[in-house]
Amino acid sequence: MNNDSSIKISKKSFISSVVILFLLMVGAGILTCVIPGGAFERTMVNGKESIVAGTFAFTEGNSYPVWRWFTAPFEVLWGPDAVTVISIILFICIIGGTFTVLDKSGMLHYIMNLLVKKFGNSRYKLMGVLVLFFMLFGSVFGIFEELVALVPIVILLSYAMGWDSLIGLGMSALAAGFGFSAATLNPFTLGVAQELSGLPAFSGVGFRVVILAVCYGILYGFLYRYAKRIEKDPAASLVYHEDNEQKKRYGDMRSGKALDNEQYLGKTVKIFAASLGVVILYIIAGFFVSALSSVSLPVMAVVFLIGGLLAAHVSRYGGKIFKDFIVGIGGIAPSALLIMMAMAVKHIITNGGIMDTLLYYVSEAAAKTGSYGAVIMIFLLVLMLNFFVSSGSAKAFLLMPIIAPLADLVGLSGQVAVQAFCFGDGFTNMLYPTNALLMITLGLTVVSYPKWFKWTIGLQLLMLVLNVAILLLAVVIGF
Repeated sequence: MNNDSSIKISKKSFISSVVILFLLMVGAGILTCVIPGGAFERTMVNGKESIVAGTFAFTEGNSYPVWRWFTAPFEVLWGPDAVTVISIILFICIIGGTFTVLDKSGMLHYIMNLLVKKFGNSRYKLMGVLVLFFMLFGSVFGIFEELVALVPIVILLSYAMGWDSLIGLGMSALAAGFGFSAATLNPFTLGVAQELSGLPAFSGVGFRVVILAVCYGILYGFLYRYAKRIEKDPAASLVYHEDNEQKKRYGDMRSGKALDNEQYLGKTVKIFAASLGVVILYIIAGFFVSALSSVSLPVMAVVFLIGGLLAAHVSRYGGKIFKDFIVGIGGIAPSALLIMMAMAVKHIITNGGIMDTLLYYVSEAAAKTGSYGAVIMIFLLVLMLNFFVSSGSAKAFLLMPIIAPLADLVGLSGQVAVQAFCFGDGFTNMLYPTNALLMITLGLTVVSYPKWFKWTIGLQLLMLVLNVAILLLAVVIGF
């Protein structure tokens, strides 16, 4: 067994991501120099800070020093988002350490052999089921970041089926993101937005189920075509060389070769599967009990850690569990800097005093259009803010007090305005490098951000056009 960690961000991926995020930080800093500062008054609604519409005023002397552009990644560790940032960093370190131990134990290899035997001849059915599973969790329960822990497993499954890490990401993270965007009962975007707009909770679900089905078909078709292409020519994969290096860690997972400690691995899999079952039950419970969802990451990390270490102990693989766990943390640790830099962009814009100014400019432009123009402007407003604020519920509390009266002003229905919000909040979560979750997910793989962008940009543009078409249709039919 080698001493490499099974989850390890590559140097190339790390450097390219750092460069992109650094340029975005500088760009955010420049915006603070050219856009005048301003602010809305704020109030507390259900324990969340919300903007008071019609209270915007420009501010004087709100200069943001240049040197703080470069200290922002560290300032987020004690800023308003500190708890979120630190929780995410600890979460990915535990995931990295645990998966390294499980890899060393041979359990991941063992699982892949089982799955190849069971699904090797029906791989595309398995693809369809996995995409549906992740999309439903995002669409119904609003589960997104909690599913990150399952991404490495799905990527290994993709390897076992003869595909690449991009397909693994597509079946898991991208599917969860698409489901989150095509919300049907998602309480964190759809639920909050409808409540703030005075609409019945989760009303209009029939129209939204159709949207979910359309998005499912598009994503499955995208993955199916790409998988067929790389089956014919493996070198056509955008991550062909990176994946080859990663696959060497697991040998030929399709050979069915027996492992030295295979007699213990069946029990090991049952223990780890039980811990995953507890995690999934906790996620579902969080849908009904909001207090549980507020601490989901640390609780999931602890359950995942206990289950993984206990499973490794039962496997009797002969390695030093604690040492391998530390090696795994070291492999994933550089991702912490990427998360801090991603969060720094929002930190610079907010502390530079221009976040509210940007909201004001776009909302004023939307107020001068008719219902068709307004729905597109609302969509673009949320798309813009999503670059800086990834939390769906936080955006809802910030924007819906502006969007709801704006929709009334131009004769736009509340349901259409909420749908514009959901579309603007969702799909680009898996495109914008300022989204910490995307950088975490890529950090668990060999995929660099530039290659991820190249692979998904066509799909994202297609969804952009589709979103606009659906919103215009919704106005036409009076949704």
